[in-house]
Amino acid sequence: MVHSLVMSILERISGPSDLRGLSVAELHRLSGELRSLIVATVTANGGHLASNLGVVDLTLALHCVFSTPEDAIVWDVGHQCYAHKILTGRRDRFARLRRSGGLSGFPKRSESRHDAFGAGHASTSISAALGLLAANKRLGSAGSVVAVIGDGALTGGMAYEAMSHAGQLGLPLIIVLNDNAMSISRNVGAVSSYLSRLSATTRYQRLRRLIDRVILGVPWFGPRVHPLVLRLKRAVKAVFFKENLFADLGFEYAGPIDGHNIQLLREVLGEARAIHKPVVVHVITKKGKGHVAAEANPSAFHGVSPASSPAMQSSPASSPASSPASSPAMQSSDPLDPPDQPAAKRPTFTEAFGQALLAAASGDDRVVAVTAAMSSGTGLDGFQRAFPERCFDVGIAEEHAVTFAAGMAAGGLRPVVAIYATFMQRAFDQVHHDVALQGLPVVFALDRAGAVPDDGETHQGIYDIQAYRAVPGLSILAPASSGEVGQALRWALAHDGPTMIRYPKAACPPERPAYAEPYVAGRGVYVRKAEAGAEALFVASGALVDEALAAADACAASGLAADVYHLRFLKPVDSSAFAAMAARYRCVVIAEEGVLTGSVASDLAAAAAGDGRAVVALGFDEKPLAQARRDELLAAAGLSADALAATAIALARPTDSGALAIGTGS
Repeated sequence: MVHSLVMSILERISGPSDLRGLSVAELHRLSGELRSLIVATVTANGGHLASNLGVVDLTLALHCVFSTPEDAIVWDVGHQCYAHKILTGRRDRFARLRRSGGLSGFPKRSESRHDAFGAGHASTSISAALGLLAANKRLGSAGSVVAVIGDGALTGGMAYEAMSHAGQLGLPLIIVLNDNAMSISRNVGAVSSYLSRLSATTRYQRLRRLIDRVILGVPWFGPRVHPLVLRLKRAVKAVFFKENLFADLGFEYAGPIDGHNIQLLREVLGEARAIHKPVVVHVITKKGKGHVAAEANPSAFHGVSPASSPAMQSSPASSPASSPASSPAMQSSDPLDPPDQPAAKRPTFTEAFGQALLAAASGDDRVVAVTAAMSSGTGLDGFQRAFPERCFDVGIAEEHAVTFAAGMAAGGLRPVVAIYATFMQRAFDQVHHDVALQGLPVVFALDRAGAVPDDGETHQGIYDIQAYRAVPGLSILAPASSGEVGQALRWALAHDGPTMIRYPKAACPPERPAYAEPYVAGRGVYVRKAEAGAEALFVASGALVDEALAAADACAASGLAADVYHLRFLKPVDSSAFAAMAARYRCVVIAEEGVLTGSVASDLAAAAAGDGRAVVALGFDEKPLAQARRDELLAAAGLSADALAATAIALARPTDSGALAIGTGS
């Protein structure tokens, strides 16, 4: 009975405008209901939990004060937008969150007019919001623009560049600083909360403008005194309040305030909207709010895997759980692929890297690790515990991470930079200029390379090969197993130059004898080779080798013998030697877990073509795929075992008279 009563509020919300008729008590009941729905859905589908639970009350307050889509709310990173999606007409589709054909886990302009700007990477919201505001001014629109940025994303340099520009333009940008790290000192919190809120009221602003006019109106004396008055005011603020940075950048400042007090949030946001000046509203929130385990350990519940029950996975939540705290099936880790294999029995590539780095550091005190706010996600937990003084987390600052590592390499250390492939896109300039041109021995460990499950377009790691293979002197390796991850890392640390090791978000395939063969620059290994000679050759690297092996099994069942060759190196590659090897086969299928345009696969296919041989290169389209499981993404690109086998059979036994020429997949 109580459950249906709570549900009745959310069932009445078809859009943000429905919130404005609710009392404060009803809004707080609605916040509990939203948390229940988020927990139930994330339990079934996986997703970002702690960050979303922490901003439910803030989201309600924002939609009470601002009218989207006429007003714009720009979410930084975007992984805290679940309540926003539910409240903006997508509740009925929320059960398909992060599922193929369902809702994205991030803001997406093509999904809803209420998503003012797409996101997926950090520190972009202020720049985007300022651009929207400049467009509003140019086009005569009166809509407000709000950028919601977390204290973590504020470590990114792009955020400061945007704030500096915003202060210069003086447009009425509202920045909501969501501080969930409890970093404000107690001795100034209460006083700052009251007096700085006063500074953002319209009454204060009118009074300040009046005083300014009076002082400036005094002939000769006024213009000379006014700058002194401004400096005195800032000096007093610097003594009592932690707001000098924002004030110096040209912002009014309100906060810190309780980010779970909906009534207070509505009042302060309303005042910020009314002053028509750049303003920072600083709110304190609790990550994981309403979920006992997530509140106690928000880092572990940042991204969670779905429940392991097949029934739960095939039937996502369609109604909220009875309590946000009751989610026994939830696992505090990122989802693996496939989800029904325990990580303890099938180590992930991430875990294999972490173990390999720990072993390398134990034998060489020059080895250090660098990451950009992803120490846990990149498998550095063990390294950080064992060598805390040798592990550097620079925050969300990938560009700095790379150049910082370059400096350490120049000083004699052997730095290993662990960053997700999608985030390494930000640091191309630093890799090229600061590392490669100087030939510095920096090792880049690119986690989540290739097809990334569930997170959608913004997180697909399919561009790194094409981007970085052009960087001079940079070697690129793609290990196919846990043992090969260790081998690749040892080779890279011994190599006198920069190296990139890429591996997917997936469980490691089983070990095979070929994987134990030593790494030799530019050379691959046969993982399977028929004694009597085969008609077809599968060529792959990394985790796709396992798909190629399964494809070879399928071909054998249909009477087509196929060998499997693992490139190991995506750079350097001896194209001439590869062409000579490929010449022994009737057909060659080359699979690459990256964009096909400008790929290694395309180049090798061109080198191997000729003499009536059928050669095809397979990879992803330039436009990334939406959220789906890893196996679904591979199948869509023609990279699954079944698709590879079908391609090889079609090449070896064409139905028409002509041989199939170089082709492309996806």
